[in-house]
Amino acid sequence: MDCEKESKKLQSEFKECQKLLAAIGDETRQYLMSVMIMEKCGGTRVIDIAKKTHLSRPAVSHHMQILKDAGFVTARKEGTMIYYSVNANREGIKKVRKLIDHIDELLDEE
Repeated sequence: MDCEKESKKLQSEFKECQKLLAAIGDETRQYLMSVMIMEKCGGTRVIDIAKKTHLSRPAVSHHMQILKDAGFVTARKEGTMIYYSVNANREGIKKVRKLIDHIDELLDEE
């Protein structure tokens, strides 16, 4: 194994996953993610999420924007309303899974 090559590859994978890892590291966003995953509908408005949680609308908006920036959720605007839903392509989750698999492979080699 070329340690330097693997280290650079691992660093690159961490960098690709950085936003999602930071987003899912927050307990409130973890809760919101579980709410969004269980919704499985065409989208949910911030006000509806706030009603189901202990959070204010501004707090939900803030956390949803972070999840959106990380690629976990998408936003769809209809008039003045914004509907959030789990990102269907799950690209960020696939990248995190690839990172974890790579870490697991490297640990198995020791």
